[in-house]
Amino acid sequence: MAFTQPLVSANDRQRIEANVTGSRVDVAGAAFKGLLMLALAFSLAVIGLLIATVVVDGWDQIGTRLGGFLNGTLRSLSDSDRLGVHQGLYGSLWIGVFVAVLAFPIGISAAIYLEEYAKQTRFNSFLQLIIRNLAGVPSVVYGLLGLYLFVNDGWIKDNITNGRSVISAGLTLAILVLPIVIITAQEAFRSVPSGLKEGAYGVGATQWDMIRTQMLPYAAPGILTGTLLSMSRAIGEAAPLILIGAISGGLTANPGFTDLGALDERFTAMPILITTWTQNSGRDAGFSTAAAAAIVVLLVFVLLLNLVAIILRNRFENRRSS
Repeated sequence: MAFTQPLVSANDRQRIEANVTGSRVDVAGAAFKGLLMLALAFSLAVIGLLIATVVVDGWDQIGTRLGGFLNGTLRSLSDSDRLGVHQGLYGSLWIGVFVAVLAFPIGISAAIYLEEYAKQTRFNSFLQLIIRNLAGVPSVVYGLLGLYLFVNDGWIKDNITNGRSVISAGLTLAILVLPIVIITAQEAFRSVPSGLKEGAYGVGATQWDMIRTQMLPYAAPGILTGTLLSMSRAIGEAAPLILIGAISGGLTANPGFTDLGALDERFTAMPILITTWTQNSGRDAGFSTAAAAAIVVLLVFVLLLNLVAIILRNRFENRRSS
């Protein structure tokens, strides 16, 4: 049975509104609708203008040597035919993997505990307040935390991260997005109709059965939307990576995307490349073109990751409404 179908169809709603309002014209409602459409059109125009600008600015790189740009490495001169973003893509890809593997399971599990198992005590209320405040902490603070925990001398550095590495960056950004994942997952769980839970308990399901068969499938689209936003933020962050020690100059290693041995070595990432090349455009104007091309590559990279989440979200929504 579909619990998401509206009780009144669109045609019935229009007929009811017509009967209630009679021949009166809803001027305020029409004006409000017009403002909303104007705001939407303005937002889309700004986004379209920004995308068109960076594509035009970076066309000399992505339009003439896309393969070389994707496979190239950090160079000191912009006119080098070996200039490219491969090392940045490697770092951003594996940072995203760390975020997906660590932050999402832990965050969703924490949300389930807080919503279904934790009692309403002062301590839990205080804990929820802390989580919500942590979601608004500037990213540079998480960079300092990562520097202290994963880069400075200690057991974690000696046995896990090896200091300034992709592992340190991935762990730091996983911590950064964890509060966002918890909050969005909690909101998704709160949207589950109580009738679904009561129905599951009514047929003898345990609490775990209810969570597994009713809550998680129903809340999955909302959870995936939150994870999508979290992943996009993690991929685009630069400040924490600067503190962790991402390389902005020459980087000798150029590992393949599946080379796990480079995870504990010095690294760079796409936001660092864009920041560095933008700064270098003052002494070498060609780097402004390279920075614009790197922005386009990063946009496509994030959109591809989001596309996977959107496909999964639509599958859950279709399954939920069937």
